[in-house]
Amino acid sequence: MAKAQLPILIAGGGIGGFAAALALTQQGFAVQVLERAADFHEVGAGIQLGPNVFRMFDILGVGAEMSHWAVFPDNLIMRDALDGSEVTRIPTGEPLRKHFGYPYAVIHRGDLHKVLIDAVKRTSLATLTTNCKVASYEDRGDRVVVRTEAGNTFEGAALIGADGLWSAVRSQLVGDGKPRVSGHIAYRGVIPLAQVPQHLRENNVVLWAGPKTHLVHYPLHRGEVYNLVVVFHSSRYEEGWDTYGDPSELRERFAGQHPKVREFLSMANEWKMWVLCDREPVSRWTEGRVTLLGDAAHPMLQYLAQGGCMAIEDAVVLARSLARAQGDYNGAFLAYQKQRYLRTTRVQLTARMYGDIYHATDAVRDLRREMLAGRTAEQAYKGMAWLYDGV
Repeated sequence: MAKAQLPILIAGGGIGGFAAALALTQQGFAVQVLERAADFHEVGAGIQLGPNVFRMFDILGVGAEMSHWAVFPDNLIMRDALDGSEVTRIPTGEPLRKHFGYPYAVIHRGDLHKVLIDAVKRTSLATLTTNCKVASYEDRGDRVVVRTEAGNTFEGAALIGADGLWSAVRSQLVGDGKPRVSGHIAYRGVIPLAQVPQHLRENNVVLWAGPKTHLVHYPLHRGEVYNLVVVFHSSRYEEGWDTYGDPSELRERFAGQHPKVREFLSMANEWKMWVLCDREPVSRWTEGRVTLLGDAAHPMLQYLAQGGCMAIEDAVVLARSLARAQGDYNGAFLAYQKQRYLRTTRVQLTARMYGDIYHATDAVRDLRREMLAGRTAEQAYKGMAWLYDGV
């Protein structure tokens, strides 16, 4: 294969990897996605979509398809998990759409992922390779050679590490060891709508904030199912992802909370558990013809609901930077990194802070109510503008 024909290699076939593949092929670049699993699928259930990512969907040409699968809630609501009182409410319907120019929605991760995959499959510029776990790479100056754990090699014009929190590409490029374990554990469950009692149904994203715990629920998959995520503090777990959770542990952690919280917890027959981790922000995630994207570059806790959104923003910015660079991969990657690292650092740190606010106890719980209870919608939107105005 001639040098000019080498594809850009993308390690990882998740949301970030396919967003990058779509953005790059739209700019005329050939890509090859290398996915470790036997097929392309997303682990998890619900993901929240801010106005900033809907702008990216329109650029990528998938806005209508995302809207087809999404649910558009009326409000974001925080309730106190102990007494059930409402702490704050932010309208997310037409007022938010009018303010930011784009809506707020929730979507099943699998639906979002499939829309991106289908869009990439419609182009002849993408090659998709499964059962291919990237182990290491070598930057040879005029190309990058990737080696897999099975001993196979792939050559590309450049390499984008979109291989997530435990990124092998990051391990070699940044070398900052294991992720930072937050001490927070998340359980997730999905319930068919028919099994949710009428008095618990609402077209809102609701967060029940408790002492070192919270519960989030909202409808998903065109309103056909209910998504539940519960989080609590625990030092029992070092790491783990997509393993089965223990319902008795939830009953113990959420004992004494509002009856509606406990009723939600009793409905899920099966919980999947994962340990919440992030990393310290870094200003350098590019070297030569290699760069990082999404969780490989800036993994964040889920409290700001922006992990997937940031990966998709990354993809659009990166593709446009490469399109302007006229073959200067290192220059393009450095320009992309410069444009992204402060914004993603702010999201990483703000997500940590939101975790403290959600899980407040005693005086901090009272301060939370004092600060949030009197906010108008316009004040809430003003506070979100740095994030939702997007790139």
